[in-house]
Amino acid sequence: MVDEYDLNNNGKLEPKERELLIEDRRRRMEDADAKRDAQRRMTWFALSGMVLYPLAILFASVAGLSTAAGLIADIANIYVVSVSALVGAYFGFSNMGAKK
Repeated sequence: MVDEYDLNNNGKLEPKERELLIEDRRRRMEDADAKRDAQRRMTWFALSGMVLYPLAILFASVAGLSTAAGLIADIANIYVVSVSALVGAYFGFSNMGAKK
């Protein structure tokens, strides 16, 4: 891996080349950190949506919107399965890409 930063092919890293190596490693660490943050936010968003979805049905029912509550309840199973599949697929493909 260090060989790719040896730009003049003299077998050792000059200060400029070492600086390039350090900068590349820093950017890779920042990218990995940003990816973890994005995964964490997506997971919390999906989890909060699945938790708040029944509350929306309850709120619509209490507000006297029985038709709306019924319609929301009818699509609840599709919503939960879709969000779960989306999160699972994202994490699955991310892990497959990381193993390459």
